[in-house]
Formats: sequence, structure tokens, C-alpha cells
Amino acid sequence: MLEEENNQEFETEELEEKHGGDVPEPRLATDARDPSASATSASYPRPHVKQVIARKFFVTRPGAFDQAIEDINTHVIENAGETVDSFWLLTEVDHWNNEKERIVVITDSALLVCKYNFIMLSCLQVQRIPLSHVDRVCIGQFTFPQRSLSKREGEGLRIHWDNLKEPSFLSRWNPWSTEVPYVTFMEHPVKGSSQRFGAICQMSMFSAQLVQAIQKAQRKNPPPGNPTGVVVLNQPLLIDTHVGLMSFIGNHNKLGYAIARGSFGF
Repeated sequence: MLEEENNQEFETEELEEKHGGDVPEPRLATDARDPSASATSASYPRPHVKQVIARKFFVTRPGAFDQAIEDINTHVIENAGETVDSFWLLTEVDHWNNEKERIVVITDSALLVCKYNFIMLSCLQVQRIPLSHVDRVCIGQFTFPQRSLSKREGEGLRIHWDNLKEPSFLSRWNPWSTEVPYVTFMEHPVKGSSQRFGAICQMSMFSAQLVQAIQKAQRKNPPPGNPTGVVVLNQPLLIDTHVGLMSFIGNHNKLGYAIARGSFGF
């Protein structure tokens, strides 16, 4: 007991020496369950999570999408002599459920699906689909076979052409096949980042303008073997994959997008 009292006196003297004789009043620890304490800690401003995530996409960098429009206009559309109706930023979902960032262009005679490198600012590949060959436009929720491990929520749009041609067995089981007679789109992840991207990524506006452009093109150039023209259907979009390990890894890490990844991006 005497030793403890002496230790307390020694500690008090040290405090008096450090603080000039004034000993600071002890502060009570705040209970972590105190509602006032939790309210105070939650009152600090937080950054907008969606905008922070959207900044990782190179397409959102100032001038990137405008440069893409200029490049596609110069190197693709002017050489083909087509008139542009609109530019769109969408995500292509291939027949193996892989997501791919695409610029989609509606012209007076074709639908252009452009693979654009937003890091190097260059157009790498263009798929041209004549509007007169489109026979079906399907809008609906994504579905998979009953025992499939793959999953995808949300709504998409699928454009079919060449209704007399069915994808072969090798085409369906080849993830890099370009012979599948349809293309599927969904909204790009940066849709909610700004008003501009909200407009050019909106699926409902894209589908309305696409159907209008197809009908106009088919009045001028009726599709062979399809006198009724394009048909718009509301039905589920089947993606015939069962395991989907490759698409799960790729989509989870956004490998189909030009995105910043730590100190580097691809």
C-alpha cells in the first residue's frame, strides 16, 4: 500500500513538472454504443462511390469519347459514305457471357459495333451489320440453362440477322467465334456517372432509335426472304453457358473494359 501511494505521488509530481503545475483533467472514454458518438462519426462527408468507380474507366476521361467519335467518323464512316444517326456507349455480352466495352454507331444503312482502345485512343475493330439484314430485335431479362452456374441480372437487347443461318456447334462452343448471327448489348457501367453518359448509355433510347433506323432502311432496301421486315419481341435472352468460369473471372475484374488497375491500366 505504501509503495502504491508513493508511486501515485511520483506520477503526480511528474505531471506537475510537465504541465507547469496544472494537471489536466482526465477525459472519460466514450461508450462505443453511445448513439451520440455514432451520430458524430457518421456526419463526416463521404465521396460519391459511383463517381469514384466511374473515374477508373478511361472513357470518362475528358475528351476520350469525343476523340473516339472523331476517329470513327474519319476512318470508318467517311470512307463508307454513310450518314451517322447517333453514337452510343454500351457493353456487348457475347455468347459465352463475357462483357466487352463497345462504341455502337447507328448509320442510315448499318449498325457499327466498334472495339475502341480508350488508352491508346485508336479503333481496333469494326463489325458492320447491314440494317436491311436485321430480322429480329429482342428485349428482355438474361436467362441461363436450368443447371447453369452462370448468373447475370438486368435487361439486355439482342439483334438477330440472317434468320436462315443458325450458329454451328463449333461457333457456339468457341468463345472467340465471330460467326454467331446475333449481338447482345446491355448498359455500360458508367451510365450513372454524368448526364452525358446517362444519355449515351441508356438502353431504352438506343432500342427506340435502332428500330426506327432499321424500319427506315428496310423501306428503302427490303430484306431478302423477309417481306414483313424487322420484328420486335419482348422475351428472355438465353445465354447458353453452363460453367462460365472464364466469364466469371473476366467480368469480375472488368477485363473487357479499358480501366485503371492500380498503377497501370488496360
